[in-house]
Amino acid sequence: MKPNYISIFVTSNDLDKRVDVYISQKFKYLSRNRLKQLIIDGFLKFNEKVINQPSFKLKESGELSLLIPEPKKYELLPQKLNLNIIYEDNNLIVIDKNAGTVVHPGAGNKDNTLVNALLSHCKNLSGIGGVLRPGVVHRIDKMTSGLLVFAKDDITHNSLSKQFKDKSIDREYNLLTWNQLTNPKGVIETNIARSKLNRKKMTVTSSDAGKVAITKFSLLNSFIINEKIKISHVKCKLLTGRTHQIRVHMSHIGNPIIGDKKYSRNNYYLNLPNDLKNFLLKNFIEPQRHALHANFLGFYHPIKNEYLSFNSKLPRDFIRLLKNLSEN
Repeated sequence: MKPNYISIFVTSNDLDKRVDVYISQKFKYLSRNRLKQLIIDGFLKFNEKVINQPSFKLKESGELSLLIPEPKKYELLPQKLNLNIIYEDNNLIVIDKNAGTVVHPGAGNKDNTLVNALLSHCKNLSGIGGVLRPGVVHRIDKMTSGLLVFAKDDITHNSLSKQFKDKSIDREYNLLTWNQLTNPKGVIETNIARSKLNRKKMTVTSSDAGKVAITKFSLLNSFIINEKIKISHVKCKLLTGRTHQIRVHMSHIGNPIIGDKKYSRNNYYLNLPNDLKNFLLKNFIEPQRHALHANFLGFYHPIKNEYLSFNSKLPRDFIRLLKNLSEN
């Protein structure tokens, strides 16, 4: 693939507009984030002069020329790994991820990820996510299971990303938390930012910091094990997609997710009956398996322009835990 050049002639009617806004209005297939990075990296010229500020305002007529460079070749190893494919066509692929599988390579995880497996399975993935994240539109954590969509081309990737930004993608999760919910249903709306004390954690913060995060929740079932231990089976719907959002929000309202060591000490299990305690210890506490499953995903297909929806059954460990809770 050769580099792609875009040329635009700016007229007197276009003056005083921000250059990033102006170009994105002309070429809607380019996301604002992608365009911003291209400008910062020096790929935009105005009247042969390099412009590297996305906020640059057009003050005179002239020619804008934008170079869209050839995507870097993947520096990843395609690997033949088991993929639970729910749906696939020429533009995208939906995967049902197992807990314990990493979505894409990163520090300490160079192989055995979903991306490695997808590169072997479908050869082409969109390049917008960068060298280490080809095709990745959204993520779920390593120890969370459930549904994910990956893009095979840039147009599909941009469209899906916009749906996430516009909050028009439907995502629902099943989870099991410590303690009873104070209310059977509600909406948690806070700002979430990276913790200043631990950069690997996210935290609820004041309204003038972080990004808005909104989670709807409803109680599916309650399990009163004894006077000290109560457990809630909950459904959550994400209206935003912040890092660790459900985990942070449930911990914030006093209902941390079972198995989530990052946002709970999980020492509640010490007061459980031996059979249930041993099961939780082996399957959730020690492996730090979050009792969190992305069970529903719905979106509009960028090319076919039809609504697609997918359901994922609760995984075996989740079902066994629910059965154990019902029997105690």
